[in-house]
Amino acid sequence: MFTGIISKIGRVRSTTNDGARIEIEVPGTSGFTEGASVACSGVCLTVTSHGDDWFAADVSSETLGCTTVRQWVAGTPLNIERPLKIGDELGGHMVLGHVDGVGAISARAMDGGSIRLTVEAPTEIMRFIAQKGSVALDGISLTVNQADAVRFGVNIIPQTQRATTLGTAEVGDQVNLEIDPLARYAAKAAWTESE
Repeated sequence: MFTGIISKIGRVRSTTNDGARIEIEVPGTSGFTEGASVACSGVCLTVTSHGDDWFAADVSSETLGCTTVRQWVAGTPLNIERPLKIGDELGGHMVLGHVDGVGAISARAMDGGSIRLTVEAPTEIMRFIAQKGSVALDGISLTVNQADAVRFGVNIIPQTQRATTLGTAEVGDQVNLEIDPLARYAAKAAWTESE
């Protein structure tokens, strides 16, 4: 489990042609262990091998099919977060690293010191995204400012611009989306009660 508070920006070091194995470098970071989970732009990956400032992970066909991992190439910047430990501060919201789908940035505008991003998302995901609710965008915990049937908006404050890849995000960029797990379970409970 993660919080959506990014600790580092890493980069893809290499990837196989089919994307099934990826190496990620995280400068200034050590202590990766085999079997550990690491959130990479919102995708929970398992460390299979590692060095002083890098680790490798195997990627399933399911992950390749429903995330942006299939687009990653050497040099792609990634938001990195290690898993939450018991006693750690939960500064964002509960993030599982289980990406629900891919959205696309459809608008970008300055809003004071913040960047206002509008994201178009699949309709099956939008039913879980509510104004003032939480969403993970490339692994980053964000508050939804507004939402309609096909898009939602978020503000990227200066700290988040500096500490994550969203500071340089552009219109047309695809992003990994994870809905708030509480919204998922609330919808499931409501559906079950209606049966």
